[in-house]
Amino acid sequence: MRFGSENGPMMRIPVSSLFWQSALKPYPLFCYNSRFCKTLTTTTMKTVDESDAGILCFISNLPGFRGILKQRYCDFIVNEVDTDRKVVHLTSLDVPPEEAAVEHNETKASDQLNRSYASEIESFRSLAGDSDAQCLETLINQVTSGKNEDSIPPIVLSANSDKSHRTAIHNFFKDNFKFLVTDTVDGPDASSKCIRVRLNSGGNNNSMGRNSKKRKERGDNPFDSRGSENWPEQLGKFLRFHLYKENKDTQEALGLISKMLGILPRSFGFAGTKDKRSVSTQRVTVFKQRASKLAALNKRLIGIRLGDFCYVKEGLLLGQLLGNRFTITLRGVVVDSEDVIKASANSLGRNGFINYFGLQRFGSGSVPTHLVGATLLRGEWKSAVKMILDPREGERNEISKAREYYNETDDIDGTLRKLPRHLVAERAILQCLKKCPGNYLQALKAIPRTLRMMYVHSYQSFLWNHAASARVQKHGTEHVVVGDLVFCKGDDTEKELGCVNPEFEYESSNDADDSSHLDEVPETDHPDGRHNLVKTVTAEDINSGKYTIDDVVLPLPGSRVIYPMNDVAEVYHHLAEKDGINLTESLHNVKEFSITSMTGNYRRVFQKPMDFEWELLTYIDGNKPLAETDLDKIAKAKLANIVKEEEAVCGNKKKDPSDCMKQSESLSKDIKLSTENNEAACAKEVKQPHVESVCGADSQGKQMALKLGLTLPSSCYATMAIRELLKTSTSVAFHKTLN
Repeated sequence: MRFGSENGPMMRIPVSSLFWQSALKPYPLFCYNSRFCKTLTTTTMKTVDESDAGILCFISNLPGFRGILKQRYCDFIVNEVDTDRKVVHLTSLDVPPEEAAVEHNETKASDQLNRSYASEIESFRSLAGDSDAQCLETLINQVTSGKNEDSIPPIVLSANSDKSHRTAIHNFFKDNFKFLVTDTVDGPDASSKCIRVRLNSGGNNNSMGRNSKKRKERGDNPFDSRGSENWPEQLGKFLRFHLYKENKDTQEALGLISKMLGILPRSFGFAGTKDKRSVSTQRVTVFKQRASKLAALNKRLIGIRLGDFCYVKEGLLLGQLLGNRFTITLRGVVVDSEDVIKASANSLGRNGFINYFGLQRFGSGSVPTHLVGATLLRGEWKSAVKMILDPREGERNEISKAREYYNETDDIDGTLRKLPRHLVAERAILQCLKKCPGNYLQALKAIPRTLRMMYVHSYQSFLWNHAASARVQKHGTEHVVVGDLVFCKGDDTEKELGCVNPEFEYESSNDADDSSHLDEVPETDHPDGRHNLVKTVTAEDINSGKYTIDDVVLPLPGSRVIYPMNDVAEVYHHLAEKDGINLTESLHNVKEFSITSMTGNYRRVFQKPMDFEWELLTYIDGNKPLAETDLDKIAKAKLANIVKEEEAVCGNKKKDPSDCMKQSESLSKDIKLSTENNEAACAKEVKQPHVESVCGADSQGKQMALKLGLTLPSSCYATMAIRELLKTSTSVAFHKTLN
């Protein structure tokens, strides 16, 4: 059933935690977290849970119910929403028509290699002279003989100070030798130039790819460090495509694709990374690569598909998205009455949820990222390195052994051989320490910036979550109070910034190592006067009714934010003080690890889902998908077309219908093969028993599932919406126990 609005008062949160009741006067609560604050040298740490991260409250007082989140990664489908408010889907795996025309022209050009060039060489002789004509003839003979491209050196024509004559030579090559390219280099003296001629490498669209090393070795610098200088004018310089992936994070998928293409991962542009434990579709751009090359990878890629290709003038930048569309299936639902689900779902759609940073923000390992962030803010470089490298609980055996090996031996080379490549931060630190022993600050800076800043921003999120909980516990969820911060009404930037996180946001997936993955939302730059976008609520504002609870924001600490003018502000400073951090003064002069050098930002305390809908389902086979992915839809459409075509053929030729059916079945198997393989892999994750003895499963083994559809701004966590619905923890460990 689709969600419809219902009238009714906003539910006030129940003061269900005596712990919080007593803690808020005057904040002895924060002592509970002391083991995570300054005593970072403790060796026994547990995976961060919601209370550690400040996730403590709910909006409604409705009862929750049992439901398993992400039992299968295909129960969590994410589709990016672009800046035009369009939901990004994978709809086609075909090469765009404009490329087919270009490839036809290139085929005609390549056919030139199979004929004689005697007449062209004679024409060139009259233009450039005998010496240059002889050099050109030698070059063409090498090319037409099938000699290895790398072994064919360029030729340099005679020095020429006449620019118009050089132009005529350039044009001659463009008109007569499509497989050769020319450029101008310095001549033997200052007044002259020479024309250099070389073989057009054609498909190598990135000069920094696999051949760059060989070119450097033979002393020939790349002609265009960003790509092929012979790129067709009618094509945009960037290829944009839709990346569909299953159970892989964005960095992992693009790393694999870049390796197959022989280019660097930084050649790709994207708006934000998506959660690993999901099926997701997002836009990606790559500089001067052909769609045909990427489309050909689909036959080799597992759990990844590339499609919806088009050429554009500009590449994607981090933050160029409005949000994400989520299709989430909660399996194994157990509830006393369907009315409970209806009431909870309607409340979520009407009132929203507390806009906490989810647990993914703080990592899945036993060393939460915000603890590393606090250590960096204090300037304790060696301790931070140790926290990142030391053994930790809950990791795979190969990772644990690699960490223990380094802890016992200090053998960097041996550790690097054992350490998986996806542990980017750990490998970067070790490689730097190998070159600069003992320089721990430099080792931390060796971590890619987007990754190393994750730690500091995680600490900002830690403070924000606690402040949000304090705001709800102290002042409820119904009304604005004096001293609250709100976005100024009528400010055009309100909508833009209302749901954007500070500088960077990172979200390591629940199943990934906490130090190696990015969040859904990247760095964004905002005007220096961002503090003018908010104001402090006065008694006059409250009497006017101008602002509602939906307008309330809280700051993420930085040098250009203001804090609420009420007791909620004390939460920030009290927690930071316990961690040995001053929010107004830096303890060191390393700007990127200084909270006073960060500008900060504002985040809405309450968030409502958009285009919210929900549906109750029943199922028996726990390994059967309950929601269609983009790849499923493509397979279904292709199968329908094949059946239609076969029926038409059978009807026209009066062929035996059973023969047509057999052909259709054979073709459908080919189309569905990839999705079935992925389904099988997904099914291996959880072997579910049929539940018969609990409410929610009948005697035939039928179980209930709740399928949700909702759109959220890019900085919001869908897991926090699910938490409001279920009233249970969103941690992976908890939901594994439900299996």
